[in-house]
Amino acid sequence: MKVLVTGTAGFIGSFVAKTLIQRGDEVVGLDCINDYYDVRIKYGRLAEAGIAQDSIVENQLLQSSKYPNYRFICLELEDRENLMNLFKNEKFDKVCNLAAQAGVRYSLVNPYAYIQSNIVGFVNILEACRQFGIAHLAYASSSSVYGLNEKMPFSTSDNVDHPISLYAASKKSNELMAHTYSYLFGLPTTGLRFFTVYGPWGRPDMALFLFTKAILEGKPIDVFNHGQMLRDFTYIDDIVEGVVRVLDHNATPNPTWNGLNSDPHSSKAPYKIYNIGNNNPIKLMDFIEAIEKELGVVAKKNMLPLQPGDVPATYANVEDLVKDLDYKPNTSIQEGIKNFIQWYKEFFKVCV
Repeated sequence: MKVLVTGTAGFIGSFVAKTLIQRGDEVVGLDCINDYYDVRIKYGRLAEAGIAQDSIVENQLLQSSKYPNYRFICLELEDRENLMNLFKNEKFDKVCNLAAQAGVRYSLVNPYAYIQSNIVGFVNILEACRQFGIAHLAYASSSSVYGLNEKMPFSTSDNVDHPISLYAASKKSNELMAHTYSYLFGLPTTGLRFFTVYGPWGRPDMALFLFTKAILEGKPIDVFNHGQMLRDFTYIDDIVEGVVRVLDHNATPNPTWNGLNSDPHSSKAPYKIYNIGNNNPIKLMDFIEAIEKELGVVAKKNMLPLQPGDVPATYANVEDLVKDLDYKPNTSIQEGIKNFIQWYKEFFKVCV
């Protein structure tokens, strides 16, 4: 296949692109490389795929020095004209849209970033896919869409009408927009609700990164909701395996769907939603203990209340993923944390 993967300077996108490249697909990676977090990590991910920082020029396709079947372009999804030109010139078979303005808490202070990237940018992707006959669009949604839902585990058949952050609302809007395009234009779309992704090359604004950095620097860690949090931590390799399987498995219509007793996340349109989570929620204090054990240090802790926009628990029902794609994430938290800390020490040249 020839695949456009957006967000390839990002955490999940960089791994998905590399997996597709290594199995022989032709891949074009896209990212605007914004400064939401430390760009050294973004440029490091690109370098892993053979894209040197000093070679990057906005809106110019660059050939990887490592992979003959990989090229990269620095481009914003909001740049409709150049995005359309890219689709026109490259004639992609499929698209994996993983570019987005991430982060729940940041959406409380900079809402416009989410509207531009996650809504304007996403409709540009949908329009390009429609106009240029893309066979399948797989895109990132989020477990944040479950919002105030307290029914556990979270199922794609659950109501998601009560988001509690603009980030979550923007991701739900992506699902609604995708369904509209699937129905009106027959564009197969599949949304992926990711659950707390972690691992090497992870985002610096996520708990594992923040905790590890603070502990190694001898600083206290901020423990929200007084530690009474449950998270369905999902290792990056498990996420990538799920994404690639979904990308290969085009969404198809459900001819028996009637809107009464049917799964609301299948449809008469070629549209589907999947959870990708470990299906095994971990107590936040157990997660911290695993980090402490791996580092050989007991963390100082600031016990704080639940932050606005956060939910106290996440837990993925992955029955559809198992049924349709014969896949269930299974990496243990101990293995995942060990791999992350090994990467962290190497990348930041930490000696402990």
